[in-house]
Amino acid sequence: MAIPLAKLLISAVAVFMLVSASFATSEMPFMVVHKKATLNRLKSGAERVLVSFDIYNQGSAAAYDVTLTDNTWDKKTFEVVNGNTSRTWERLDAGGILSHSFELEAKVKGRFHGAPALVTFRIPTKAALQQAYSTPLLPLDILEDVPPTDLLALAKRVLAKYGSLVSVISMVVLFVHLVATPSSKSNAAKGSSKKKR
Repeated sequence: MAIPLAKLLISAVAVFMLVSASFATSEMPFMVVHKKATLNRLKSGAERVLVSFDIYNQGSAAAYDVTLTDNTWDKKTFEVVNGNTSRTWERLDAGGILSHSFELEAKVKGRFHGAPALVTFRIPTKAALQQAYSTPLLPLDILEDVPPTDLLALAKRVLAKYGSLVSVISMVVLFVHLVATPSSKSNAAKGSSKKKR
């Protein structure tokens, strides 16, 4: 019973290896698209979002007519300040990388969830356009008053707000402690005088 099962398992693994080897040798591009957004608060109180893309061709063939389209930025919420939300390149060779960025200015306060961008490309062996999607963005807190997360900034903020109160209270506690507890020299002197009697 175990021998036929083992033969079936070995045959399945052999077929899987042959099929995967045939796919590995086929000449196709494989797109990896990384989308990143960085918030930048201006002195005027406005907030800008720098959106950047890196498009990697990890496949073994070139991709042609590569088009990046990022329509996730609503015109009521964001205004394009620098660059375009879409771009087209003629070719991306195997192992190559393309980069693109644009800058937006936020109009509305709130949390924004960005969807993946779309990359379309053509390969010579297929008539239909191929598609790839970028990585999604983590939620962005646009124009929000986000408290600092590092310990030093938090300590500075607490010290600036409560520093004088803490120093007065600590002086009072120290004074009460000094008055309430007798000094060690007077206790030692009293102990030695009792021994002399």
